[in-house]
Order: sequence, then C-alpha cells, then structure tokens
Amino acid sequence: MSAVSVEPFLRYSRFEKPGYARSRRKAAITVTTAALIKSPSSFNCCCSLIPRRKLLSNASYFPFLDLHRVKTHTARASSTDTALVESTNDVVFKETFPLSRTEMTEGKIFVRLDQSKAKEKEDQWQQLTVGCSLPGKWILHWGVSYVDDTGSEWDQPPENMRPPGSIPVKDYAIETPLKKASEGDKFHQVKIGIDPKSPVAALNFVLKDEETGVWYQHKGRDFKVPLVDCLLDSGGGNVIGAKGGFSMWPGAMLSNMFLKADALASEGKDSSSRSKDPKQETRKVEGFYEELPIAKFAVIENSVTVSVIKCLKTAKNLLYLVTDLPGEVVVHWGVCRDDAKKWEIPAAPHPPETTVFKNKALRTVLQAKEDGNGRSGSFTLDEDLVGFLFVLKLNDSTWLNCMGNDFYIALPISSSIPALSGAGQSEVAPVSENTVGADQEVSHAIYTDGIINEIRSLVSDFSSEKRQKTKTKEAQESILQEIEKLAAEAYSIFRSSIPTFLDETALESEATEAPKICSGTGTGHEILLQGFNWESHKLGHWYMELKQKIEEISSLGFTVVWLPPPTESVSPEGYMPKDLYNLNSRYGNIDELKDLVKRFHGKGVKVLGDAVLNHRCAHYKNGNGVWNIFGGRLNWDDRAVVADDPHFQGRGNKSSGDNFHAAPNIDHSQEFVRKDLKEWLLWLRKEIGYDGWRLDFVRGFWGGYVKDYLDASEPYFAVGEYWDSLSYTYGELDHDQDAHRQRIVDWINATSGTAGAFDVTTKGILHTTLERCEYWRLSDQKGKPPGVVGWWPSRAVTFIENHDTGSTQGHWRFPSGKEMQGYAYILTHPGTPAVFYDHIFSHYQSEIAALISLRNRNKIHCRSTVKITKAERDVYAAIIDEKVAVKIGPGHYEPPSGPYSWSSKIEGRNYKVWEAS
Repeated sequence: MSAVSVEPFLRYSRFEKPGYARSRRKAAITVTTAALIKSPSSFNCCCSLIPRRKLLSNASYFPFLDLHRVKTHTARASSTDTALVESTNDVVFKETFPLSRTEMTEGKIFVRLDQSKAKEKEDQWQQLTVGCSLPGKWILHWGVSYVDDTGSEWDQPPENMRPPGSIPVKDYAIETPLKKASEGDKFHQVKIGIDPKSPVAALNFVLKDEETGVWYQHKGRDFKVPLVDCLLDSGGGNVIGAKGGFSMWPGAMLSNMFLKADALASEGKDSSSRSKDPKQETRKVEGFYEELPIAKFAVIENSVTVSVIKCLKTAKNLLYLVTDLPGEVVVHWGVCRDDAKKWEIPAAPHPPETTVFKNKALRTVLQAKEDGNGRSGSFTLDEDLVGFLFVLKLNDSTWLNCMGNDFYIALPISSSIPALSGAGQSEVAPVSENTVGADQEVSHAIYTDGIINEIRSLVSDFSSEKRQKTKTKEAQESILQEIEKLAAEAYSIFRSSIPTFLDETALESEATEAPKICSGTGTGHEILLQGFNWESHKLGHWYMELKQKIEEISSLGFTVVWLPPPTESVSPEGYMPKDLYNLNSRYGNIDELKDLVKRFHGKGVKVLGDAVLNHRCAHYKNGNGVWNIFGGRLNWDDRAVVADDPHFQGRGNKSSGDNFHAAPNIDHSQEFVRKDLKEWLLWLRKEIGYDGWRLDFVRGFWGGYVKDYLDASEPYFAVGEYWDSLSYTYGELDHDQDAHRQRIVDWINATSGTAGAFDVTTKGILHTTLERCEYWRLSDQKGKPPGVVGWWPSRAVTFIENHDTGSTQGHWRFPSGKEMQGYAYILTHPGTPAVFYDHIFSHYQSEIAALISLRNRNKIHCRSTVKITKAERDVYAAIIDEKVAVKIGPGHYEPPSGPYSWSSKIEGRNYKVWEAS
C-alpha cells in the first residue's frame, strides 16, 4: 500500500551537545524523551497514545533518575532557586526534560487562471496565479506540456513565460519562488503569463517549502492545469479547473502536511457528462479559480525542570517543577511507596490550587513565575515515599509525558542521607553546581556501564552454555532474550546523546548460528517470498493456484511466504478491510486458506498474514450520512475512528500517526479496539495457522501499539511497511539518507524491536545508483551500507519490488533490466531479503535461485558482517563474513588475494559473486 511522507521533528535531551542538536535538527533525526499526549484520555510519546488507566499503573522508570545511586551533597542554589533552597538543604537531583507538542496552522492554496490586464485586448494573454497562505519559503517547481505531446513528460516553458527569478532545473523544469506582492498580503504567490499563440497545452507543477523540505503533490501526482479544453477530461484526478472536487490520495508525497479534501467519491462525477466537440479540441480554457484547504504542522519545543531537595532539618523531600510552557499548566500527580509505582494520594498539606481526581491522583495548577515566563510549583513530600509520578496537562486535548509513560522521579531513601551533626551542619562539604552536574553525569555513566556489564555477563553465560554438551535451546533463547531487552534499554539512553543509531554489532552477541532472539524476529536466516502481486485476486482462486507451487517454492530455498490480506474487503486486493472475521475474499475461502497454510507448513515454510490494522471500512452511515459505523463481529461505533480525519467524523482521540484518507482510520488508543484486535490476531494464529505478520501502513499508528499486538499474538516473524519519501535536493537524491533510515529505525524502536521493517532506504538508493551509474552511493560516510541494513540489519527486510512499487501498479518500479543487480546485492548482504512473486516466476528464476543457494550454503544471515572494498562511479564491491565477495556495476573488480582463494560462482549482467575456499 502506498504511503504518505511526514518528516519528523528533532527532540533532543540535555545530555546532547549544542552542536549536535543544531546539526541533527537539520537532518530531521528524532530523539524523543518526552512527547505530546494527544487527547484527554490518552498520553502520547513519539506520536503514541497510551490509555489513561496506564497512568496509574504503568509508570516508566526513567534511567537517569535513580536517586538511590546518586551521592548526596550540599549545593549552592542558583539565583533562580534562592527563594526556595536554604543553605542547610541537600540538592540531590536536578534534571531538565524536553517537552514537545504539535501545533497545526491551517491555510489555503489557490490556483487561478484569468485574462491578463497587462496585454492589449486584441492580443489577450492569460495569467496563471498560484498562491499559498501558509508561512514558508515556497517554490513552484513547474514545467509544461505541448499540444502534440503524449504521456506525462515535462518540458521547460518558453522564455517569455518564465517569471523573474526563475531557475532552470536540468532540461525539463523551472523553479520560481512565490513572493508576497506587499507586506500586508496574506498569500505568497507567483504569476505566469501565457501567450495565446503558444502551443502550450497544460502547465504541470508541484509546490515545495524550502525551509522544511516539504513537497506538495496532488494524489501522488503533479498538479496539472489544462490550458485547452480537450484536457479537462483527461482523467487522473489531478487536473485543476475540471469539475469535481479534490481529494487526498494515500500515495501523495507529502511531508508535515496533508490536504483536507472532499470525499473521494466526488472525484469526476460530472466529467462523464461533458461531451467533446472535435472542432473545439484545442480551444483555450477561459478561466477558473480553485481553492484547497491545507494544514501544516509544527513541533513546539519546551522543557520542564525537576529539582529534588532534601531538607536536613525535617528530613522531608522538597520537589520543584519549573516549566516554560505557556498558559495554564496543570500537574496531574501522585506518589508511590515501593517499586511497584502504584499511584497514591499523599497526606496533606497539598500545594495551593490542588484538587483530588477520582481519589487516585491530585491536580495542581502551576503558578505563574514572577517574570511571566513560564510556571512553577513546589511539593513537600514525606521521607518514607519512594517516588513522585506526574504528567502535565495543557488543556483537555494536550497532555505531556515521558517516553509514553508517566514521569517518575525516584526520591532519596532516608539511609542515603548523612546524619546531621550537633549544630545541624551537614558532614558533607558544600560543592558547586558544576559538581552537581558532574555527579549526575557519573550516575548516568554508572547506570549505562551497569547495562553493558549485564550484557557482557549474559554473553559469557551464553558462550558457556554453548560449550556444554548438555546445553538446551531454551536456555540459549532465554539468555538472548535478556540481551535483547538490555540492548533496547541501552538504546533508549544512547539515542539521547548520539546523532545516529549505534552499530548493532555493539548490542548483540556474535553467533554464527543465530537462534531466535524474541518473538517477531525469526532466526536470522529467513528468506522471504511475497506470494502474490496486484493482479492475483482476479483469478478468484489464488490460494488454489499458489498451492500448486508449494513444492517449487520450498525447493528454491524460501523459508517464509507472505500471503495477501485474507479478509472481506471493499477493494478486491484486500487493503480496504471490512469484516475482519470474514475470511472469504477474492483470493479464496477460509477452508482453502487453511489448507494452503497447512501444506506450506508441511514443507517447512512459515506463513505471514497481511494484517491491515490502520483502517477499516464501515458497514453503515451515522446520522450525518458518514460511513463510520461498523458491523460484523467487531461492531464498533464511531468511537473507534480517530477524531482528526475530517472525512469520517470519528469520536475517538486524535490519530497517533498519519491518516489514510480513503477509509476510517482506527483509533488504537481505545482499549476496546486493542482488545478486539489482539483477540483477532490470536484467532488468526490459531484458526488459520499464520506464523507472523506483514503489517500494512504502520505509519498510521504508534509503534507501541504494534508491540502490544505482537506481545499478544507472539508471531515467529513480523515486518512493518513504513514507507515515506527519501531526501531530495532539486529533484536529485541526496547521498546522505540518514534522516530517512532514522525514521524507520525510530518506528522499529517504538515497537521495542519486536518487528522489523522493509528497508525502503536501500531500495531508493539502489534505484538512483543503477539508473545513474553512481555506485559510490552504496557506501555511507562511515563506509557502511547506507540503508537500514547498515544500522540495524537484524530488523531490516531488504527488497527491490512489491505489489505497490511494481506489478501493474508501478508506483516506484525498480530500474528495468537491472533487477538482478538488486538481487545480487540483497541476497548476499545482511538483513532479511524478500523476493517478489513476479520476479521468481520469471526468466530471473534460475539466477535468483543460485543466489539463494549460495546464501544458504555460506550461512549468510541477517547479522552477517559487511566489508565494503570498493564504491566508485561504476562499481560496488563487498566481502560478507569473509566467505562471499560480490560486485555490481559495469566496472572491474576482483577480490583481493590473501588468506583466501576466491572462485567465481555466479555471474550475470553487471554482477558477479565469488566464494572463498
């Protein structure tokens, strides 16, 4: 399924160097320690939604806050704390946490074609005006089509059409800045004069905001403005000036922006009623005006500082909150008495303007600071309390928390505080604030060192277990599961202080045999086949058709097959599901599906189901005539639909991801929704026998929900489709795609590593590499693979084509004739390679089969090591696990002589593979 691009915004911790923060903000790398909660009943981190009930039961222990590990001391108060801290008090903790919230700015884009007033009446020129009311540095990227042109190719416009300031882009387009005519103008706009004698038939354009890198297309295609009436009915839905409304197509290439459109069904309603008069086919369009509402999102960065002071006279803990958040800020808080972190209401007295919330928590309105910049509050806590828990509320729809859970501040235990000497003086000498910061850094280092030592200890246990003759697979898996959990915890710390993801080899044990580490990640030796294409449903009995190929699929070396969506669907391909429990689809019935899965299992092949969890088509209309009431076994009402998609009028919370505008987007923050979906996935596992999932359009909802679903259904293997656009500058692919792969890595991390993701970054880089003969692109700045496979290979599912990008859709087709170079790359490199159905059952079969056989013979797996030995204009070469050498490209390469002798095993058009002996 196609996806829409949304660029994330940088969130960084205070441990990050300022220089890093600036450079990483430009790269749009996400580092989140506290994030927006999007509704009054939910708490949100990294675009996530957490049910309010978890507020009272699932506080997150923030690793930097373990005050039991912090040496206590006396600190001189800063000027801002003078009124709060006495010299006899111990400052035992002070930390600043970033807070992020999203604000939406709504505006309009308009396109107007009218008669120019600047020309004489007898030689009446037309004038096209494109404008945008949103702030930004807007660029019109445009070209023209001529009367006799066929297809959708762009050409540069005639010289007399180009407004001042226009810059040519190669030989096919022009870029012209939009400007305000005067200081008070609402719109940035550009005006283009059109010569009536010109053979130009249409003008094509996209908009770009240079400040943010946002590209704006219509329905995934260029805006097309017809200048002759024969093109008004040219179809495609991207024509401006034709009758019928505009709509948002899920494949549109948008960042931070979406088009709030009329219903999809409105497209082209009147177009069929217009007849074409052959005599008037080239008559000029007289004029029109189109206006489109749009919205742009910006992340606003604030912070909250928490200080804990031990009063040496009373032994009580004094906690101070200071934030620069604007307006009224409410602290929703409680305390706990043990490590279970169960919320309690502390004994009075409480701060001013405090109310009790449902006998489970307190709500305190923070007071405005004297200088008017922000809010603050103080809390006196008894010495027997272990922790302070809180979240922040700005209004009924905006809450802020810590990494998807409640903020948790560990309070110092009494035994950690030195006793007072005779005159009430502390035995600990006063230290400066610099020492306070140094001690906090020491605590941070101690905590992370502890994690590293635990990982090393577990690796030693694992190695010892392997040496024992009586070793068990269960013991190995148990140890590796603990390593994986510790690695994920370490990652959440390291992401706050480094610009990119750490090499996976630093976090995972090196094992030639890669046992299953945790649910959803497989063994590491999987080779995946997509067992269908976009046309498979047309047979009406695809399951029966595929059953005839099971023996062949197994013999080719595939270990996992991905089947199409099994549910009843409005669209025949299955990606617009309706009744989730109705498994009679265009591919076959439930009995045929069960038999197919059983027969694959008989050949040792695992089976993935295609689970569409982001959206669901409704059965009935509500009272307003909107389709948002569901039937079948999961008969949800409009509370199951997100509230921020204007098409479907949901009564749920705001979406935790990007909206898919063709169907109601499901609100996964609702507990009843998650409960029903987990039961459905478990039913599919038991009833059908699926071994895992391919998860559709995972950009539509928070990865934390995916973890919840995978924890419940315990799949053998799971992979998510996180597809957005790569980074381009003036239409050319950037060499540095770290920001793109970082977004995919961030989603994987949001699932706690329980799922992999398709390596869209690698596919995009391979496209440009092969199309332009620029093989140097296959090495990043550190000399490693430039895709997700270079950062987190065990979670990267590499591919070159699927049912969306190829087949009859062809949204992003791999360069023709160069497919085997792509397969030579992904089938020899780490990651989990996926082969497309159309390719394996084609003339490429023997070459792909040979590569699969070589991969299995040399035991290349998802964590194999890669040494890039050449990355130049016309050739790329690498050695994998010191067993296999591969080169792609027309240039020359031979593996280096040395301890190994290399023998050529597979050779094809512009690729070659060797084995060491």
